[in-house]
Amino acid sequence: MIMKTVDIDGKEVKFKASAAVPRIYRIKFGRDLFMDLQKVTKSVNAKGKKKEKEESEIPIEDLSMFENIAYVMAQHADPEGVPQDIMDWLEEFDTFSIYQVLPAILELWKMNEATKSESKKKLNQVAGS
Repeated sequence: MIMKTVDIDGKEVKFKASAAVPRIYRIKFGRDLFMDLQKVTKSVNAKGKKKEKEESEIPIEDLSMFENIAYVMAQHADPEGVPQDIMDWLEEFDTFSIYQVLPAILELWKMNEATKSESKKKLNQVAGS
């Protein structure tokens, strides 16, 4: 499991990535975390490529998916400090920028995936010995 702390609206928020997160997300929201994360990332990247006068908003559905992903990872990191209801958690912030938080979440997942890949390599080396 990998943890990362992000300053959101002046508040330190911990996020945690582990093998449990996709399952927690699926149970809580009935959706696939990896597909949703990919869709949100694509929306943010597409918006970033548009010129200012052509700028379109990120679809509401994608923003909701992003908030859900962030919430699950925050609650996984701090089950006692993060409320059971996502609305209560979001109310703790005046602003919650997808452009600030999404890169941190993506970095956290990359570190988690790299850790899993390294563990598999070591396991295969031991098994092959």
